Amino acid sequence: MYLLSLDWLLLLEKFVLIVVIILASLGIALYTTFAERKVAAILQDRPGPNRAGPFGLLQPLADGVKMFTKEEIIPTAANKWLFILGPGLAMVAALMTCAVIPWAGSIEINGHQFPIQIADVNIGVLYIFAVVSLGVYGIMIGGWASNNKFSLMAALRAASQAISYELAMGLSLLALLFMTGDLSLGGIVKQQQGNWWNVVYQPLGFLLFFICALAECNRTPFDLPEAENELNFGYHQEYSSMKLGFYLFAEYINMIMSSAVMASLYFGGYDIPFVNDADVYASIGNWAALIQVGVLLTKIVMFIFVFMWIRWTIPRFRYDQLMNLGWKTLIPLALFNLIVTGALILLKTNGWHF
Repeated sequence: MYLLSLDWLLLLEKFVLIVVIILASLGIALYTTFAERKVAAILQDRPGPNRAGPFGLLQPLADGVKMFTKEEIIPTAANKWLFILGPGLAMVAALMTCAVIPWAGSIEINGHQFPIQIADVNIGVLYIFAVVSLGVYGIMIGGWASNNKFSLMAALRAASQAISYELAMGLSLLALLFMTGDLSLGGIVKQQQGNWWNVVYQPLGFLLFFICALAECNRTPFDLPEAENELNFGYHQEYSSMKLGFYLFAEYINMIMSSAVMASLYFGGYDIPFVNDADVYASIGNWAALIQVGVLLTKIVMFIFVFMWIRWTIPRFRYDQLMNLGWKTLIPLALFNLIVTGALILLKTNGWHF
């Protein structure tokens, strides 16, 4: 009887949505590697990959075939099971973030409304922080299981780096939550429709969140766990084939998901600029959801380009500079932003107008 009471249509919808979003994320991550090399080439005045296929568009597929066909190597002194678990955990943690991101409003089929979001949980922001915190375990496990001192040092760097930026990231986000009063990403996006985007009210909070997102994704200038000039290749030095590919893919998927989170929290998410989304739905129906997905993907691509632009422009920080920035600059600024936001909200509730 319990099986008969299940909403099989809902389960099918969620299953299809999960498959589509995961496959789309993997496809975008695949071609993000190509975009990274082309952006680097443009900034360095060189052609970049242009031999595999027209305009080099088949280069990511060639890289994928190379990864799959390379020899799998596990060092004899490594802990085998943890060595395999590390990249898998990093990949799963990166993909789990997509579950609470609202990609569009909803579509209507035979009178049923299907939201383009896997799970609109009322603690979506807390879920993201919980999942993001798991990613560093994949790095730590891989670095320790390799039984290589350079890999272990890189993994320890990743852990201490996570402690440094996650406090500032959480504090910067608290100021935004003061304003919205909602932990659901879907609710935060809906609040911005027809109003100013949150970045207008929280410019300092967004800047702090963006800097912390760079550290979250191990992107330059915060790529210290992968500092090849100091640590020979970082925490994944002993990895090869698709286990190495999982670590590299996890970094790019983290970058895509971080961009989606920033777009949702501060830039209206799937909100179409300068128009009323409800009017668009009324005029073209379900096609409006497709436009909203395109709008969110456009915002994500813009963030990814900024990530890449920074990587090929700014040199890497020293380790002590990263620690000083995290503890002595980002956290005090985030606390200042939190106090000012709280004071302004308190004054507004007491009748002050701004």
